[in-house]
Formats: sequence, structure tokens, C-alpha cells
Amino acid sequence: MIKNIFDKQVSEQVIGRVDALTTESQAKWGKMDVAQMLAHCNVTYEMAYEDIHPKPGAFKRFMLKMFVKPIVTNDKPYKKNGRTAPEFIIADTKDFDREKKRLTDYIRKTQQLGPAYFEGKESHSFGPLHTKEWNNMFYKHLDHHLSQFGV
Repeated sequence: MIKNIFDKQVSEQVIGRVDALTTESQAKWGKMDVAQMLAHCNVTYEMAYEDIHPKPGAFKRFMLKMFVKPIVTNDKPYKKNGRTAPEFIIADTKDFDREKKRLTDYIRKTQQLGPAYFEGKESHSFGPLHTKEWNNMFYKHLDHHLSQFGV
């Protein structure tokens, strides 16, 4: 069962895991360094809160809803070294402290807005989602990458 990111205790546990990361944290798998991973995790929140990523066209959105949404929003953990959407690939150098603060701010904002805010909220890529789908998408992605870095 996936934990509830909207629960203050759970969100603070996740933030504790983020806080345990250092610039020296090493990945157990994958290609990103720790700052890139934090920036990568921030993309999910940018898509939920900011208007900085181009929206997919009708055909791509249909394909995302049919094939990606079930994987992203279900209760099953991600597999290691899975494919990443182009929008989530972080290849350039990122500022660790900046990305860490951005992520913890996004996690707190999400918890404070609460589950009712997300019920039926339009997703950047998948259309309207239920609160459970938003929760699964947020928590599962964070848990996957924090585990990747051993926290």
C-alpha cells in the first residue's frame, strides 16, 4: 500500500529522507547524480503547479493516458532503470541546495493544499485525476528516487 503524501506525518518523513541527502550521496542505480535526481523529482510538481512545460498534443496525451497513466498512478512500485519521459530527463548540472529546497517546498505545499484540492484536478499529461492517483504519482515517484539514493 502506498503511503498518503497528504498526511503531514508522511510528508514530513519524506522531507526527512530528502534532508538526509548530501552532495556526496551516490545512486544505487541509474545515471543521475543527486542534484539531477532532485531536479527530476521537481518536474512532477512543476507540472502540477507551474506553467513552464509545454502541454502534450492530443495524440501524445491520448497515448500517455492509455499507456503511461496506469503505470504512474497505480499502487505498484517502479522498476529500477525504467524509461523516463523526455521532459523528466535532467542532463545538465543542477544546484543541489536549490533543488533540495524546491522539492521540500513542493512537498509541504502539496500536503497543505490537501487531498480535496487534487480531487479531479487536471494533470499536465493525463487529464483529470482522482486524489488517490495524485497521491500515488507523488509518493511513488519520490519513494523510488529516494530509495535510489539510499535514504
